[in-house]
Order: sequence, then C-alpha cells, then structure tokens
Amino acid sequence: MKLASNEPILISGGGPAGMALALALHRGGVASRIVDARPRGAAQRDPRILALAHGSRLILESILGLDAWKNIPQTPISTIHVSHQGGLGRTLIRAAEENVPALGYVLAAGDLAGALDAALGAAGIPFADSTRAPEAPDALLTVHAEGRIEAADNVRARDYGQHAVICAAQAATPHGGIAWERFTPVGPVALLPCNAAYAVVLTCPAAASENIAALDDADFLALLQQRFGPRVTLTGVGPRAAFPLGLRVRHQPVGARQVWIGNAAQTLHPVAGQGFNLALRDIMELADTLTAASDPGAAALLARYAARRRLDRAGTVGLTDTLVRLFSNAIPPLLHARGAGLLALDLFPFARSFLARRMMFGARSW
Repeated sequence: MKLASNEPILISGGGPAGMALALALHRGGVASRIVDARPRGAAQRDPRILALAHGSRLILESILGLDAWKNIPQTPISTIHVSHQGGLGRTLIRAAEENVPALGYVLAAGDLAGALDAALGAAGIPFADSTRAPEAPDALLTVHAEGRIEAADNVRARDYGQHAVICAAQAATPHGGIAWERFTPVGPVALLPCNAAYAVVLTCPAAASENIAALDDADFLALLQQRFGPRVTLTGVGPRAAFPLGLRVRHQPVGARQVWIGNAAQTLHPVAGQGFNLALRDIMELADTLTAASDPGAAALLARYAARRRLDRAGTVGLTDTLVRLFSNAIPPLLHARGAGLLALDLFPFARSFLARRMMFGARSW
C-alpha cells in the first residue's frame, strides 16, 4: 500500500463517537471520511439520555466550538447524592468543592448527535450514509466506531443479568441540579436532572424488565418510588424503554491498521455514567496520536495509542464493574462495608475529591 499522509482515515460508523472523532481529527488537520450503514440522521433519534462529565464538556467545546456546545439543551449537575438501600451511609459530591461550574451535564443523545452532524457539514467532512464499510478497506487506517461487541477471545465479557428501564419522571419539587444514585440489592436507580424533570435509569433483573416496562404509569411510579425511597417525591412518569446491560471490553483496542472506539471498544454498565465519557477521552487521545503521522496505521503508532489509554480504560472499566457487583446484592457483611465506604467518602474530603476528579477527567486527573 502506498503511504500518503493526506489519504482520509476511514471511520466506520456515523454515531456520536464516529462524528466526534472526525471533528477532532479535522481540528488537527487530519482528513477523514465516515461510512455509515444507516441513513444520515439516524443517531438523532436516539432516545437515551447522556450524563457528560465536566471533562467531556471541555472536549466537546474544543471540537464543536463554544457556541455550538452552548446551543445543545442541557442541564448542569451541581451535586451528586450517592446512597444505598438497607443501610446507613451516604455521600455528597459538590461542584463548588471541586471549583468547576458543574460536575456534569445531562442532555439527550439525539441532541448531541444533531450538533455533531451540523459541525460535520460545516467542516465539509465526507459522510456516506446507507453504505456499509467494505470488508477489506483499502485505507491506511480504519476506525470502527459502531456496533455491538460479540464475545470472542479478545473480549472480556460479563452478563450482569440486568436490564435498564429508562423514562422521564416528574417530581413534587424542583431538582435543584442534584443527581441521585441509589444502590439497591437488585441494581442501582439513578435520577438525573433533565430540564424541569428527571431522567430515570432503573436497573432490574433481566427476566422482569419487560413486565416492569409494561406496567401502567401508576404501578410503575409506585415501584420506582419504593426502589428509590422517600428523598424525592415523584408525581408522574413518561413512556418506558428497556435495554440489556452487560460488560464487553476488547482487551486490545487496536489491530492491523484498525482501531476500535466507543461501543465498538467497550460497552459498560451505565452506573456512574462513564461509557461515553471514556469514549471521548479515547477519541481525543487517538486524534492527538494521529496528528502529523505520516502513516496513521503504523503498528508502532497504534501500539503507542493503546499504551497511553491502558490505565484510564482499565481503571474506568474496573470502577464500573466493581460498583455493580459490590452494590447489587444484599449480603450483610457487604452491606455494612458499603455504608462504611460511603461514610468515609463523606468524612474525608480528599477521598471524595479524588473520586470526583477521577469521574470528571479519567485516570490522568491527578
């Protein structure tokens, strides 16, 4: 293959991860083109809600532009309240203590996709929709930015036996920018401030998810209130959708002239909302690595990228996996240990700040 530094990098997948990478590369003067099997704009119909960390906001401001980021409807998170059902202990993480305007921002995945797509058009980045990437692309580098990871030798997999039921919920009082993470023996419940309401992520046993999602509004509201507890009085809920949850992580996110990012590299449980935040950190590191590279698919270059991302990937995956397995059970010794851990976070500001900055900026936050 003849090397040419101006040959576009092929990005397979036109979702938020693929579009963000194309824009990050464009910022560094690196040409790319997107190929997506879906019609253009399909990502804008994604019903999911994203919780983006402050560090992710900085990344998106840099690749979208400050005005474009501000024009995305978003709700700042000023405080995160973490507790667990069945025992004492809770902790509060506050933006003011970390000297940031917000710990994170809640926004619709479809709105973010729309802003990214508009920026692609303004930058003139080629986007071939309704087109499958060739099986053996003749490109210096192919980046896989879409698709579910199937279990294989190169993949770490874990089935949590859980589904997430998502919806919007109204409350009796304003949310005040507080995000709630409540751990229960059957899985976490998250209430994220979203516009004037809450975005709800209710995890439940996989076998029960279909019936739970199909409950009428009154019965679902009663179940949600019972699972969450009395700290917030919920008054109404919207339509529900359910998604399976599991862990899928490629041990090696690079191959022969190939890189995997986003959900094609790792799919995480939504607890602590780390999935897309990790993807954005991967994307920025990859874009920085490829800037000014004469051969963007060189094995040594890709190995350097993988090495730079190893600590953050392993740490984020480990944190998410540990939280799910440690908090989603009713074993008495663990119940007391969880309460003691939450109490310790509340009593020791350094430990609380370490966790906050780790979630905002990744493993390199210190």
